[in-house]
Amino acid sequence: MAQETDGRPVVTISVDGAPLEARAGEMLTTALARSGLLRLRQSPRNGAPRGAFCHMGVCQECALHVDGAVRQACLTPVRAGMAVERRGVL
Repeated sequence: MAQETDGRPVVTISVDGAPLEARAGEMLTTALARSGLLRLRQSPRNGAPRGAFCHMGVCQECALHVDGAVRQACLTPVRAGMAVERRGVL
């Protein structure tokens, strides 16, 4: 594992089947945004892209599938090997 300047190890996670490097322990929304992945899901009602909004677990806009369960990305710390699937993003 490589070390980042803040001392946290860099780990690999899977996002929509592709590998992504992130810092262990950072919130998943941070890791995704750093990699340019701002679209987290699509609205089931009108297909509009949705992303992180409140960053404190209130709005549910960042809900993703993490290791098979729906989780809020703003409250989910990154850990090595986690599998993330964005919901309906094209």
